[in-house]
Amino acid sequence: MTLASKITLGRIFLVPVFAVYVALYGISVAAGQPDESLRWTALVLFIVASATDGVDGWIARHWNQKSKFGAFIDPLADKFLLITAILMLSIFPWGDHDWRMPPWFAALVITRDLLIGAGIFLVKKHARNVHYEPHWTGKVCTVTQMIAIGWVMLKVEVLPPLYPCLVAAVFTLWSAFNYYQEARRQIRANFKSPEPDRIP
Repeated sequence: MTLASKITLGRIFLVPVFAVYVALYGISVAAGQPDESLRWTALVLFIVASATDGVDGWIARHWNQKSKFGAFIDPLADKFLLITAILMLSIFPWGDHDWRMPPWFAALVITRDLLIGAGIFLVKKHARNVHYEPHWTGKVCTVTQMIAIGWVMLKVEVLPPLYPCLVAAVFTLWSAFNYYQEARRQIRANFKSPEPDRIP
């Protein structure tokens, strides 16, 4: 196993530890005695886990450690971290006045990723050659979700968490629609019969 893949696995192992600290801090908030050391520990764990995404990619490119396993596990590790953060931050309060992510936002993100996973399976099943170029809405979707997570964890009290989550929700739906359009295009292209040769 390459060093890059080991770092990716390390990111996966950090996720449940991060989730435990999120839960512990949320429980302390609900009890009326928030332990800020738990919140900052959770935040540091999230930052470290997020940073390893760039580190393993750089190592894989710089030392030619690209592998099929790495290409498979890296996006799964990213999704595991994002979905866990969004889910846990919607379950546990992180401040007064129910400072948390709206549960509907967590449901939207999880549903979108499940549908995309099902779509990838269907495309691979029906299309001979699967090729998808990442769309800018998918990248913006990830960035806005990260901003919403940071908004809650850092307690940016300029606006309630609802507003960054609404922005992230727009790009979550938009990127899901683009995935659907691309999957539909590839499946339809696979079922198109080749044109008959023209007689000169």
